[in-house]
Amino acid sequence: MKKDIRKEPEKESKLLDSGFKLFMHKGFQDTSIQEIVDDAGVAKGTFYTYFKDKYDIRNKLIAKKSNKLFNDAYKKLKKTDINKLDEQVIFIVDFIIDYLEKNKLLLQFISKNLSWGIYTKTINELYQKQETENNTILELFLNGIKEQNIELENPEVTLYMIIELVSSTCFNSILYKEPLPINEFKPYLYKEIKKLINN
Repeated sequence: MKKDIRKEPEKESKLLDSGFKLFMHKGFQDTSIQEIVDDAGVAKGTFYTYFKDKYDIRNKLIAKKSNKLFNDAYKKLKKTDINKLDEQVIFIVDFIIDYLEKNKLLLQFISKNLSWGIYTKTINELYQKQETENNTILELFLNGIKEQNIELENPEVTLYMIIELVSSTCFNSILYKEPLPINEFKPYLYKEIKKLINN
């Protein structure tokens, strides 16, 4: 019979911390489940109480790390007097890009999956377990659309498209300077984001 995982959240937390540390240090492919459990100081069977496999722990980590980035950006935004929705979104995107530019290992780990921080079953599960903050970016966007009378056919899809655009283009721009180095690329990106929001 499977243990009630709510009884020992510290074990799940240890496994996540160990997994992240090892993935950053050795890379995902070169890290084994045995190394994760050894580092976390738990039995191998405990790993399977919380995660299906190595891909599952990686996906949960990507969702959590991406979500934390969005929440950190949102907190920073709240300290400004920026009111227009497009400028708020650009502020958040700029914060995330600058952070990932300074943390290239995290960028490579998240890869092109930044949207997982908002749009995944994992994040919904984390909200239910109250291990992460509410989806502040999605709320900000939906409230901004309403308050500023912006007409978008499907606001959630628009936000998803913005995040996917940022995620895929910035990955290449930061790591490979393609099609341009990130500081030269930003004005083009922000222009497109404004277009998506303001129609």
